[in-house]
Amino acid sequence: MNLIDKVAIVTGASNGIGREIAVCLAKLGATVVINYRSSPEKASEIKDELLSKNLSVEVFQADVSIFSESQKLIDFAIEKYGRLDILVNNAGVTADNLIMRMTEEDFDRVIDVNLKGTWNCSKHAAKYMAKQRTGRIINIASVVGIVGNGGQSNYAASKAGIIGLTKSLAKELSKRNIAVNAVAPGFIKTDMTNNLNENWISEIEKNIPLGRLGEPADIAKVVTFLCGEGASYITGQVINVDGGLVM
Repeated sequence: MNLIDKVAIVTGASNGIGREIAVCLAKLGATVVINYRSSPEKASEIKDELLSKNLSVEVFQADVSIFSESQKLIDFAIEKYGRLDILVNNAGVTADNLIMRMTEEDFDRVIDVNLKGTWNCSKHAAKYMAKQRTGRIINIASVVGIVGNGGQSNYAASKAGIIGLTKSLAKELSKRNIAVNAVAPGFIKTDMTNNLNENWISEIEKNIPLGRLGEPADIAKVVTFLCGEGASYITGQVINVDGGLVM
């Protein structure tokens, strides 16, 4: 599979899963716009790494939860490269707490970034993809959006919303040859899981049939598949990448 001549945007790509997705897309030949909100150093590191390998990459700062900023992100790719083939809505935040302790601000921020940010970018990208009559939108959801999780009512609601949004957009945009799918990670090794207690991680692993936490590459491989020709007849789907945790 190759993605030569394709232009991709990956939101929240300065670290973790987003970073791995951006790297994988670039290695397959795509020109990748790495979006970040507040980590310019990390975004620059990725850009320098990929440029050193003669891969095509650019960075763009934007808070996707803000409608106008997400539009500037999409417009940047169009103005610079003349097209947009792939949008990966990965940007996300957490603010976990029991509902009795969760603040309104914590709820709103998670919904604004995770769900509204996905809607914002998809709306702006769809306009250009519809004119091209081709495009792929991949939304990063979570198995928590399917089964819920105590202490994550805001996060679960945002990810469940992404799943509903994915299916709705798949139906709306299919006539323009735009495929929209979601990938739902389980427990993945990122900065967030690195801060968890080792005993708690061991307990989690006992509940995962494959017996381990996932790697960012496990998610990136599925995303890149959905971007390629092998997935041309797949739309409106939610693919769990969780080691069998939810089945």
